[in-house]
Amino acid sequence: MQDSLVHRHRILGIDPGTLLMGYALLDSVGQRTEPVLFDVLDVRKYDDQYARLQKEFFFLQDLIEQYRPTCLAIETQFVDKNPQTMIKIVHAQGVAIAAALSKDLPVYEYSPMKIKMAITGNGHSTKQQVADMLIRFLKLNVSVEGAKLSDGKPLDSTDALAIAYCHFLQLGLPLGTDHGAKNWTQYAKQRGLAGTSATTPNQRLMAALQKTNKK
Repeated sequence: MQDSLVHRHRILGIDPGTLLMGYALLDSVGQRTEPVLFDVLDVRKYDDQYARLQKEFFFLQDLIEQYRPTCLAIETQFVDKNPQTMIKIVHAQGVAIAAALSKDLPVYEYSPMKIKMAITGNGHSTKQQVADMLIRFLKLNVSVEGAKLSDGKPLDSTDALAIAYCHFLQLGLPLGTDHGAKNWTQYAKQRGLAGTSATTPNQRLMAALQKTNKK
């Protein structure tokens, strides 16, 4: 009976882009999370922007068919000084959302700052800092080497994983599940995230998780 009450999700995280689209699948069962995959779709070889968008659309439809995620989490509210860049990113966001809706997936949108706050406790974190924290959280067998991971993947892949993990945190799954965590402080301690000083990254992260849960 208890197992039937444990929440199970497969979250598809998308970092939309017109040249590189990050994508990730994250399984969660109660408090436990496990990455299924995280990578990028490279559409730079296509000269026409609409051909790139078409490739992304059909790729995501095939991905959803193969892995059967339960929802889509996507980064939105992208802001750039170049209006043309913003328009192209919005097109990519729309294509990803349309692909999900065509497969009856619920869609959840998160701003870049919200995602970074959830992962690192700092809304202005770099891609490298986000990737480093995810490697710790999820015990990934990679490291950050400049603008890429040690396995050669661009950091757009870990950005997509961060979006999926952000959604996992927003679901409130760590609280009241089979491991008995009653609040974010207890959850952080269970996962070894609680530091001994308020100035440590772990302590700032724990505070960020508490703030995120209240929003």
